[in-house]
Amino acid sequence: MVTPRIVLASGSATRAAMLERAGVAAERAVPAVDEEEVKLSCKAAGMEAGEVAEALAELKAQRISPRHPGALVIGADQMLECEGAWFDKPVDREAARQQLLALAGRRHRLVSCVVVVQDGQRLWHHSEAAQMTMRRFSPEFLETYLDRAGEAVLGSVGAYQVEGLGAQLFARIQGDHFTILGLPLLPLLDFLRIRGALPS
Repeated sequence: MVTPRIVLASGSATRAAMLERAGVAAERAVPAVDEEEVKLSCKAAGMEAGEVAEALAELKAQRISPRHPGALVIGADQMLECEGAWFDKPVDREAARQQLLALAGRRHRLVSCVVVVQDGQRLWHHSEAAQMTMRRFSPEFLETYLDRAGEAVLGSVGAYQVEGLGAQLFARIQGDHFTILGLPLLPLLDFLRIRGALPS
């Protein structure tokens, strides 16, 4: 039996690093997807955050699949929802500040979805959600956090990385660590084993 190749349809260094650290040899291909346009269309259609994450994950995988015949193409996406509002990656420091102020003292939800496509056919998908409760913090703490975190705040929705300095923003976190980072890794590994892409 031929072991299928694995391709990650993502420009995310975090997702690529998760797969690499887990021993998954995956090629990387960045799909051309206008995520903002897709989100606007999904919102207009009344879709929930989890549905949007799934739609984007599949779209990314489908865009890459034709260029990699026979490969298992992994698409993934994550949405942050707080009291009905969706958050995207901040474009600059001020946008990061406003996001953190909006999330402070509130609970928000991170929904991560992964979809696997082979030759244009969706084989499998999985979604998970984590509940994140951000503590209230002083204006001084916020400015110090933004200074210390630097450009990293622009790399994720919510302007934080819980695996680093962002942990100091939270009072409580409920959910799978990998899901919070943007990829439900354990269910994905299980699926890849079932498909013969990883040893079982």
